[in-house]
Amino acid sequence: MTQTLSIEIADNIATVTLNRPDKKNAMSFEMMAELVETGKTLRETKGLRAVILTGSNHCFCSGIDLTDLMSAVPKMDALRTEILNPPAGDASNKFQAPITIWSTLDVPVIAALEGVVFGAGAQLALGADFRIASPDVKFSIMEAKWGLIPDMGLSQSLPKLMSADQAMELIMTARVLDAPEAQSLGLITRLSDDPMAAAIELAETLKTKSPDAIKAAKKLVNGIWGCGEAGLKLEAQLQCEIIGGANQMEMVMATMAKRAPKFS
Repeated sequence: MTQTLSIEIADNIATVTLNRPDKKNAMSFEMMAELVETGKTLRETKGLRAVILTGSNHCFCSGIDLTDLMSAVPKMDALRTEILNPPAGDASNKFQAPITIWSTLDVPVIAALEGVVFGAGAQLALGADFRIASPDVKFSIMEAKWGLIPDMGLSQSLPKLMSADQAMELIMTARVLDAPEAQSLGLITRLSDDPMAAAIELAETLKTKSPDAIKAAKKLVNGIWGCGEAGLKLEAQLQCEIIGGANQMEMVMATMAKRAPKFS
């Protein structure tokens, strides 16, 4: 039983819905753990042919839950330890695993996007194999707003999708993109007035193909694009150098107070 997700399997297609509508499906630490466990369960589910990730109440995800993030501030040393030390045998730490778990499934993972796709939500969407979005979606790699870098597996997804200079601009500015621009940059696969219906249609189409070919195609693309697991370690190391520091905390306080930051 999950508290933050709704999971349904019908006709060999699993739909995983982020289900915190009162928080615009903000990603709490509890949701992170449940995403990992759900991904592991689906990875072992016999007969599964596709997974759809979506959000409740016509909103995908507004980013990380700031209440959880701020609760970790007094335990900064422990947080850095968690960031730098993935579980034994894993390349991904507890913050990366909710995103990278979807690449370990043999079946295609499709994100159906509506509303806002911000921060951790953007990284989750980018962790899927395909992203189908409504034309009014707002998309942002938003971590710079809080004085941070994206460290939830973006090193695995972004190099497959866009050029380094375009990626750097989005990471540094936290600029909010409308759906057409996000699509033009490669962050969205295609637009649809009904992303969920389009995701189901794509899943049904993929079901008509050989599961062996689908599995091999996913392994092929994931194997030849990107910088590999070394990127996950670099994400963790860089984040630990800035998280909890004076300038990062000043960025948080200034953003919350809606004032200009004063950096040391």
